[in-house]
Amino acid sequence: MARHILFRVLATCLLLVGTTVSSHAEYPDRPLKIIVAWPPGGVIDVTARVVAEQLAMQLGQPVVVDNRVGANGNLGTTAVARAPADGYTLQAVTAETHAINPHLYKSLTYDVLRDFDPVTLLARSNFVLATKASLPANNVQELIALAKASPGKLTMASYGIGSTSHVTMVSFEEVTKTSVLHVPYRGVSPVVNALLTGEVDAAFVTPHIVVALQKAGNVKILGAASLQRMVIVADVPTFTEQGIDGFVGGNWYGVVAPRGVPDAVKARLAGEMRKIMAAPPFLAHARSLGVDVEYLDAAGFADFLAKENERWRALIKARNIEIP
Repeated sequence: MARHILFRVLATCLLLVGTTVSSHAEYPDRPLKIIVAWPPGGVIDVTARVVAEQLAMQLGQPVVVDNRVGANGNLGTTAVARAPADGYTLQAVTAETHAINPHLYKSLTYDVLRDFDPVTLLARSNFVLATKASLPANNVQELIALAKASPGKLTMASYGIGSTSHVTMVSFEEVTKTSVLHVPYRGVSPVVNALLTGEVDAAFVTPHIVVALQKAGNVKILGAASLQRMVIVADVPTFTEQGIDGFVGGNWYGVVAPRGVPDAVKARLAGEMRKIMAAPPFLAHARSLGVDVEYLDAAGFADFLAKENERWRALIKARNIEIP
């Protein structure tokens, strides 16, 4: 009898040890999903696809990109907040989803600081100020002079209310003491088309979508909203060079997971992301879009998110920007 009990105890111990070992060895044992809350083709979508391809090779499991589009990024973000915290659902996030929307909407079904575990910051991108080809301004100061000569008359497009292009425009008004007429569109493509047709005067956009148009003479690029000149438009002076010291505007891209993912899994993901960001495919992708690679680990990204939320909260409240 005692012998039988001893065998059962030993078997149980071996089972527990085996279960512990296998649980550590199992992740990942099935495909992963990266949710993108925006349509295919944008910077965050393309970036997520590069990450997914590289992550799949490193983890030995398929990694699919799932575009959950709607409500200015809130639909996909809500889906991630409600997903199991097991490391198999991730989100490629932007300033809109995790720093602007929380202060723009009266009610959200998620809380960015409560419902998500930051994994890593991937990169940042800066805008350029582009204008229609016929606008009688060839630099930022000349555009400011036009805006001040006729307050509220100069039209400036954005990707939509609360988008990074919109809040950058608002920041521009604040810094330059100007007032422009905001013309929101649904996404970047309509904004570029509006510039090409002369429907609007100007817009803050990412450089890769207008650099070829500038070279063809179809639009002008007056300034780079970055601290240093961008390689992709190296001939375009920064706002600082044009007398508007320290003015920057743009977006950033990172990866988060639902709150509660095991620390070992988060550490594994962050480590793999760091390898991806240092590898040629990701660096080439960043160069092609004029994006600056910038790695922050989970703790650094969490601190960054807190500061970004406070930054945009203050601006949105001061300008009374709100979406019901």
